[in-house]
Amino acid sequence: MTKQAQQTVLAAELPERGQPLAGGVFVTRYWLNGTERALILLPDELSGPWGEYGVKIEGADSYSDGEANTRAMAEAGSVIAVKALELDGFIPSCLEGQLLMAAKADGLVELNEERYHHLSTQRSAYSAYSMDFGVGWLNDDDKSYERLARPVRSLPIQ
Repeated sequence: MTKQAQQTVLAAELPERGQPLAGGVFVTRYWLNGTERALILLPDELSGPWGEYGVKIEGADSYSDGEANTRAMAEAGSVIAVKALELDGFIPSCLEGQLLMAAKADGLVELNEERYHHLSTQRSAYSAYSMDFGVGWLNDDDKSYERLARPVRSLPIQ
């Protein structure tokens, strides 16, 4: 029997930032599409290209909704997006990547500083955003570049 992932979290049961929650580390509370959510950094690190250079993926250009971006990427055949969804997570958007960087700067999470990480926000048919967690640089890169991705999970807070 497959274990069902946690779907929501009660506000009264939220741990302190940087503490374990739902298979990862609780990063912060944030608002997305009118719902307060808990952002959770998963322990897995993936590697691969974002997608195919020159191909615009409809629905993968949200600056805030990484889950919607990742689902659109997976539907278009992105292997790294499929892997993230199989972990019951997704590739962070630009906003979610910046929230991760803030948590790292606060000493709450550890992120690989050696390579750029894919974010799920597409900039164009040729590039998507990436982040350097060493200094917090937000860049746009060729989609075909091999980069890391650090999946996250986002739970509605009740």
